Amino acid sequence: MMPGFPAPVRGPVSGSVRRAPTGFRLPGIVLAAALLLSLSPGVRAETTNTPPRARLSDSFGYSQENRSEGPWAIRRVRVRRSRTDLTFHVRLGGGSHLGLATLSAQATGTPKSQGRPLAAVNGDYFVRDGAFAGDPEGLCITEGALVSLPSEKSCFWIAPDGSPRCTNVISLMAVVWPDGTRIPAGLNEAPGDRPVVFTPEFGDATRRMSGRDLVLVPEQGTASLAVGEVRGFRLVAVHEGGGTPLSATNLVVHLPESLSSRSIPPVGGSVGIDTATLPDLRGVKTALGGGPALLRGGLPTQLQAGEVRHPRTAIGWNQDDFFLLQVDGRQPSVSVGMSFAELARCFQELGCTDALNLDGGGSSTLWVQGQVANNPCEGGERPMANSLVLVLENRADPN
Repeated sequence: MMPGFPAPVRGPVSGSVRRAPTGFRLPGIVLAAALLLSLSPGVRAETTNTPPRARLSDSFGYSQENRSEGPWAIRRVRVRRSRTDLTFHVRLGGGSHLGLATLSAQATGTPKSQGRPLAAVNGDYFVRDGAFAGDPEGLCITEGALVSLPSEKSCFWIAPDGSPRCTNVISLMAVVWPDGTRIPAGLNEAPGDRPVVFTPEFGDATRRMSGRDLVLVPEQGTASLAVGEVRGFRLVAVHEGGGTPLSATNLVVHLPESLSSRSIPPVGGSVGIDTATLPDLRGVKTALGGGPALLRGGLPTQLQAGEVRHPRTAIGWNQDDFFLLQVDGRQPSVSVGMSFAELARCFQELGCTDALNLDGGGSSTLWVQGQVANNPCEGGERPMANSLVLVLENRADPN
């Protein structure tokens, strides 16, 4: 078994046993050992006095166990935080823009320039149908680009100093007119009664919808937005009815009909976009929505709907390790799923101080080394909006 993992409970699982996906038919102990062997890099003599980096097999591991008390089928990935070349990245269903794709597709679509994907879990809740399918419910920042604004739920983000955080975030995003008037705005989402900013991460064009599209080009840089900044743009065109192209060199501020009567700057005029948040997330490159928070300071939070059992996916951590945890559900003879309270206790058993629930149900999926490790309750992978992918970065390492 991997260091730091609790020994699996060997109690019998009642009822018929569902067949594991292709490539995961080995028992848990054999599988974990196989993964260790496959991940162990070659060892060569040290030629410098630099202390050797821990082997990958000591820094990243997978384990699984069946607990009869649920019954529960639990999968875990452990990552040593000391390995700075093991990093988390948020992937989108559309690759470079919003969309829907399976977890396998998102993980294997990791650009080679980033490194090799080792493990991945499903991400935030999301819009499944309609013109805005693939819109994450909460905060989404990928490679520094702000894609979706936070909801009222907690989210996971990695601070510029590399430390993980789990907290609620409030968006202060606004469109700023030349006279200093600020209008709260949304981002890459279905319009309501407020302006919505559409960036290149939304897709090739805005949707057909009533109202006006203000086409803006940046005063400098690309049209992608980062969190915690005020950017200046120049108005170059006004389109009616949506369907306006988006690119790296322009974005769109959509004004719904309820705001169509207000005066706007003339073509050639300046418009500002403020992406401030509370707390200030300036410099954050990776963030993912979810919720609720399961642990803070090692203690369970006030959980919502705590007694309902469903398939679950979550991330937790302590000073030394990250843990990705997935629990199958809605399979009575194999795994019934967990309540939030039961999931929080699992992270406490692992010694975690903080943990955040992610989307569950049919979305609950864990991918490890090219394989889906669990049995999704809908019989296969559900296309999803985003994911959290663990990547081994391309770095020169004598070990």
